Amino acid sequence: MVHAPTQDPKEVPHELWLRRLDKLSQLLDNAIPIPGTPFRTGLDGLLGLIPGVGDLLGAGIALYIIFEAARLGCPKRTLLHMLGNVGLEALVGTVPILGDLFDIGWKANVRNVALLRVHRAELGREQRSSRQILRLVLVAIVLLFIGLVALTILGVRFLYQLIAS
Repeated sequence: MVHAPTQDPKEVPHELWLRRLDKLSQLLDNAIPIPGTPFRTGLDGLLGLIPGVGDLLGAGIALYIIFEAARLGCPKRTLLHMLGNVGLEALVGTVPILGDLFDIGWKANVRNVALLRVHRAELGREQRSSRQILRLVLVAIVLLFIGLVALTILGVRFLYQLIAS
């Protein structure tokens, strides 16, 4: 089981912090082999199987990695890229079956930690207050929620029209 780190990331060397986030991303995206295939999924993929709220829960957990990246002083453009990875996975994940298959291949959490590693030298250069970080994460959650609700409504309407025809 991966425990959430309690130390301030500014007090822990970046490499140690990146290893912790890497373990979390592996748990979320690669921890479980899919029998009979070369593919793996994780807790995020399992959550995605829960209709309606699974992808929102997975996105909420994925936002923790982005929150920690912001605390590490990750550049704004990288944070936006990370938000895009999570947003795309959450939105496509609302499509039954296709979304679950996409989630297995996309692996937003692993991608986001890889982005952090690519931009490791830039960590700590940008200072953010806790309020700015929280605003960024809250905006992301609200946008994801609105997108998921809209896609769910459109999906239900489409299915209704398909059945009614």
